[in-house]
Amino acid sequence: MYTIYMNEQLDRIELQLAELTGKVDEVQKSSNRMRLYAKWTAIITVALIVIPLLILPLVLPAFFAAEGVSTGSSTGAGDSLSSLGL
Repeated sequence: MYTIYMNEQLDRIELQLAELTGKVDEVQKSSNRMRLYAKWTAIITVALIVIPLLILPLVLPAFFAAEGVSTGSSTGAGDSLSSLGL
């Protein structure tokens, strides 16, 4: 009688173990998917926000020079006032 009860318990435990194994596999797939989403979100963020912010200080002086705006420190408020005769 004791062995019959133990066999039933073992069968039930094996079923639960198989069920839990399937659930763990699903969680692993889901976590891998989330890791991949997070990685690509970080890559896209760096590509669209961080890199342009780093390049902007290098490009702005060239853009201003092409537009005729002086970015040097030699032309200040004093130079513009002296050209007005003040």
